[in-house]
Amino acid sequence: MIKSDFSQSVPDDLGRVHFVGIGGAGMSGIARLFHAAGLPVTGSDIRATETVEALRASGVAVAIGHAAENIRDADTLVVTGAIAEDNPEYLAARERGLPIVHRAQALAWLTRNHRVVAVAGAHGKTTSTAMIVTAMLALDADPSFVNGGVIRSLGVSAAPGAGEVFVVEADESDGSFLLYDTAISLITNVDPDHLDHYGSEEAFEEGFVTFARTATERVVISSDDPRAVSVTTRLGDRSVLTFGQHPAADIRLHSLDTAATVGFTLRYLGADYSTRLRVAGLHNAVNAAGAFGVLVSLGFEPQAALDAIALFDGTERRFELRGSVGGVSVYDDFAHHPTEIRAALSGARGVVGAGRLIPIFQPHLYTRTRDMAKEFAETFESLADHTIVVPIYGARQDPEPGVTGELITSRFTDPSSGRYFEDWQDAVDYAARIARPGDFVIPMGGGDIYQIIPQLLEALDKRATAGPADE
Repeated sequence: MIKSDFSQSVPDDLGRVHFVGIGGAGMSGIARLFHAAGLPVTGSDIRATETVEALRASGVAVAIGHAAENIRDADTLVVTGAIAEDNPEYLAARERGLPIVHRAQALAWLTRNHRVVAVAGAHGKTTSTAMIVTAMLALDADPSFVNGGVIRSLGVSAAPGAGEVFVVEADESDGSFLLYDTAISLITNVDPDHLDHYGSEEAFEEGFVTFARTATERVVISSDDPRAVSVTTRLGDRSVLTFGQHPAADIRLHSLDTAATVGFTLRYLGADYSTRLRVAGLHNAVNAAGAFGVLVSLGFEPQAALDAIALFDGTERRFELRGSVGGVSVYDDFAHHPTEIRAALSGARGVVGAGRLIPIFQPHLYTRTRDMAKEFAETFESLADHTIVVPIYGARQDPEPGVTGELITSRFTDPSSGRYFEDWQDAVDYAARIARPGDFVIPMGGGDIYQIIPQLLEALDKRATAGPADE
């Protein structure tokens, strides 16, 4: 995989822009905005997904497969760190001396001349970004936006707007969140992650300090996350608005009701504002508090802002119901870090009632699996009823000897509460065999585990007439 390089200057005139891996959630959104702005856009991807077909329907030419000839008319190449060093389009662009810019640089180019709201954090940024966008649209603002996931009510992850505000989900994984000229920054948490890039927890935190200091208007930041608190202490005279359950938070979350969907009250400037969301989980109440902080910083009236946030009904792959067979519900979830998994399963526990939670977990990255295997095991064993683990999704990383999903299940204190399967079909068959009416089966992870869902629904359908059998 190529190393993210932000040293390439981005030309004012990009000409014809080609996106390598245009079907990705982030890349497709940026490509769509370039196309909407009137720039000639082409792209390539390894398969013709629904996203690719939607881009084609909008007039973007997308080639299936990567080949040097795909960029014969291109003037600028847009890439991510996930492409291989021997990618033929990347090599051809280097040979021709074309500008090769990271997708975050392309997005930063788009946000020029806008009032930028940048949302960052190890967890919760996709949902928080979607909440801000949903609320602004309901409040008759018209922001441009790029999110890391599809906003369910809108059916897109990105769209141009006529207003001055541009809302972006800012990726901290490779430091690219430092590229934006940010007016208001939202930091959901600073839970250490991506240490393969940063090298240490201290360097990870320092990245967020730098990100926060770039905000020219305000920093909205968690009062509850220890490292976020540490960041706050280092911001000097910056305008800061804290949010969370801490008694000293500027936006204090209280009076929680987590039965089914989550209801709560926010204490802000001496007044209380209450609502109930359409989504479940304490973590979504916290996300809403952060989004509220951004909206009041933009000048919206507090209760109107909170009422608008309450219209948010989720993003794809965030506890998304994908089907129900024989009383067994199948949910798709993007959680791939222990903190995210803890939040997702805690929220699911409030909804499942007497049913059981059976995640099918695809670990994401070899380094994260190696470093956090024990924490993964403890999280699943404490919150799930039975856990199924499948092979690692390596993304930008090469395999490491001895690092497999079995590192997680081998650390369960009760071996019967988790199973590792090398083959997806074996995992699906096992899940269908043990699931019973009222249970939630939750394929979970940041890779391609969502592709297992059709197999899972088919297996559940085949087992429905025979009835489940516990193991």
